[in-house]
Amino acid sequence: MSVRSALEIGPGLVLAVGITFAAQGLVAVEKAVLGHELVDALVIAIILGTLLHTCFGLAPFLKAGVDFSAKFVLEIAIVLLGASVSLSTIADAGSLMIGVVACTVILSLIASYSLCRLLGLPDQLATLVACGTSICGNSAIVAAAPVIGAKSDDVAASIAFTAALGVVVVLLLPSLFPVFPVSEWQYGVFAGMTVYAVPQVLAATAPVGAASVQIGTLVKLMRVLMLGPVVLLLRLFKGGAAMQGERLSLARLVPWFIIGFFLTMGLRSLAIIPDTAVDVAKGSSAILTTVSMAALGLSVNMRTVFASGGRVLVAGILSLAALGALGVAGLMMFHAQ
Repeated sequence: MSVRSALEIGPGLVLAVGITFAAQGLVAVEKAVLGHELVDALVIAIILGTLLHTCFGLAPFLKAGVDFSAKFVLEIAIVLLGASVSLSTIADAGSLMIGVVACTVILSLIASYSLCRLLGLPDQLATLVACGTSICGNSAIVAAAPVIGAKSDDVAASIAFTAALGVVVVLLLPSLFPVFPVSEWQYGVFAGMTVYAVPQVLAATAPVGAASVQIGTLVKLMRVLMLGPVVLLLRLFKGGAAMQGERLSLARLVPWFIIGFFLTMGLRSLAIIPDTAVDVAKGSSAILTTVSMAALGLSVNMRTVFASGGRVLVAGILSLAALGALGVAGLMMFHAQ
């Protein structure tokens, strides 16, 4: 990284780190006053970041650092998280997990796209909302947009709503865990199949337990792996002139951090990574994830979201409801097993 790049990234990164410290401080206050942790630091970081952006805006000189924190810092955290997951977790999940995740993504794409079209959204915007809801939020939208030749306004609208709704899900989902008779493992599976983006899965599962985080992350990464086939299908059926003369890179289809996650998971399973290093990796992953959560919140302006149009909001909510129903159906299959 050049000095210039570091100077550009610095202010936004420092702000995200500052919000992380503030979130950790509020958690300490919770424990001192209530005797236990009521709201996780990840969730507090999202709320603080969102409030700051919504109330005061985000200065242009902060954007590079915020984007860096929300993307690269998170990717490092995911790679480190792989050290706490063993291959036995995948073995326990079995081939049924892969099939259920794939079917959930496909059915969610169909349901979300259909709902958006019924509400009168144009084809490209409906496609972006469906991809963002069904696969991995902003990453799926950004990957699908050039393939279908989406307009910048459509990209901005779909990203705004998926980001905002994702934050709402992260805030509400953990509170539902005590209400329903499900285990940490089952909750993690449901979160992995329904929450939009990888960082949001981490934030939604961390308050519940380590088992929930591990299986939720694994299921979510399985969903992310569906991005490659979906983008290829979009290029085949919807690409047309939009991708004329362009090539899809492997990095777009299979993000590097997924490879890194499974690599560190494999090293841990082979006992190449010692227990002391695993503890350090888990702690570092938690801190970096909180920093990325703060940056995620700083990326959301609720005033812009609500000003973008009611139909997109309704489409996003209905798409999320359909995804939740599919997640429950998938979870019932594991229960039956």
